[in-house]
Amino acid sequence: MINVNQTHIDETAIVKEMQYHDSETHTESKNKASETLIIAELLKQRAVELGIVSEEIDLTSETGNDFLETLIENEVDMPVATDTDCRQYFEGNPTKFITSPLVAVRHILLSVAPDDAELRSKLTDQAVVLIERLEPSLSLFSSLAQMHSACSSAKVGGELGQLSKGQTVPEFERQVFNCPVGLIKAPIETRYGIHVVVVDERVEGKELPYDMVKTRISNYLNEKVRRKSIAQYIHTLLAKAEIAGYDLAVSDSPLLQ
Repeated sequence: MINVNQTHIDETAIVKEMQYHDSETHTESKNKASETLIIAELLKQRAVELGIVSEEIDLTSETGNDFLETLIENEVDMPVATDTDCRQYFEGNPTKFITSPLVAVRHILLSVAPDDAELRSKLTDQAVVLIERLEPSLSLFSSLAQMHSACSSAKVGGELGQLSKGQTVPEFERQVFNCPVGLIKAPIETRYGIHVVVVDERVEGKELPYDMVKTRISNYLNEKVRRKSIAQYIHTLLAKAEIAGYDLAVSDSPLLQ
């Protein structure tokens, strides 16, 4: 049994709360549930003390945590990001505000299961042969794609069209977006198989102007400050509380990060 300022949290409540905390071990799930209930009880006690809610409020009900926003508004100082803050963040993180580059790509997919190492080796050798055939003349690509590719794009000569980041699997994207225009000299391996790839066109990403992203930056910074301020507030409540039956390492709790 856990006691929070002489209010007890029983095992039944902890077990019920555990369903909301997926973890690798039972102990880890139980710890997260216990910490969640301890924090919820402390917030409730503070809200009762301030007259925001009554002592009888049920924290497990659908409206049981409705008081939280009022409590936070009353108790937590929330600094708001200024234009200067936003500009400093913009200037300090230029790579975060660039449009996605675009590439126009054709490929030949030699399909193989991810765990079939033997066939993958054979198809890699086959892809190398195809690349060697294509090096003197890319005009063969369309016919070779129709003959060998397991992708539906084979019907259109292997054309995947214009791609931006996030449209393909990461292992394909990492290679393609870092290659110059032309035939890629080595096969690309993905979960789907072995690819022979041609980059037909690249359009580099462009820097976005500050005015276009300042609202996004402001929202990000304000949310970051909000989370930090609430965590600090909960730290303060925990430091003042008398908690028995559970050793909560305040600085290490992932719930307060």
